[in-house]
Amino acid sequence: MRLMRIGDQGRERPALLDDGGRVLDLSELGRDIDGSFLSDGGLEAVARAAESAELPVLGELGQSGRVELTGDARIGAPVAKPEKIICIGLNYRDHAEETGNPIPSEPVLFMKAPNCLVGPNDEILVPRGSTKTDWEVELAVVIGRRARYLDSPDDVPSFLAGYAISNDVSEREFQMERGGQWDKGKCCETFNPMGPWLATPDEIVDVQSIGLKLSVNGVVRQDGTTANMIFGVHHVVWYLSQFMVLEPGDIVNTGTPAGVSLGHDDVPYLTAGDLVELEADGLGRQASRVGQA
Repeated sequence: MRLMRIGDQGRERPALLDDGGRVLDLSELGRDIDGSFLSDGGLEAVARAAESAELPVLGELGQSGRVELTGDARIGAPVAKPEKIICIGLNYRDHAEETGNPIPSEPVLFMKAPNCLVGPNDEILVPRGSTKTDWEVELAVVIGRRARYLDSPDDVPSFLAGYAISNDVSEREFQMERGGQWDKGKCCETFNPMGPWLATPDEIVDVQSIGLKLSVNGVVRQDGTTANMIFGVHHVVWYLSQFMVLEPGDIVNTGTPAGVSLGHDDVPYLTAGDLVELEADGLGRQASRVGQA
């Protein structure tokens, strides 16, 4: 199934994008799509509601591949209030090479502040004083139940709630030139657009063959595939569970392919007015206009 959250920020209601391309209102469930929902019967409740009731239609999936809602309603991030957003750096060989970094022997970890999570079409704000705001299309993995010290990557699938598109927006000067860890260039407000939907694992035939694409102002900047990850999705989640407890609703951004502005003097960083568009196989499309904080 494909789960969505529709409504103004902080007032989103759950929705289902059904097999016919209709966006159905799940407000009758009385629950938001958060960690508790994912780990405690929420998906089963969605299935029952979809089978037993004539749910209100909020919109549809258009021919362009974008979700079109009645009344220009907002699409929120598909998961509410994650406890953690964990990110994997330099997880594509071509991206490590373009940024002048060695190929890592183990996954590189950093965190994003949960309150930088926004919807797939929300405005991205260039921070005050920024001249190097960059983009990163990524596959996001959402945890479905508590995971600690997993024995093997083979154990991971039963702990996953699903997948979504994520944009790991980054300010490169803050990240790399201002001292300390990467987090100060990763946690600015609006720096994690996600969605439009969360696809449960049964919707994705092979998580290691998802095409990822990002364009800025109509120019394709990133065009990669999860097949080129250095550390695959199951390995990454297993690895994380050796160092921290993963809770339901936690988000793992699994890395970005080549094509960011960093390392390319002829590719400009983002400025107000730019349009950033992302798409991923089976996971929909994003479109975020850039503004100024």
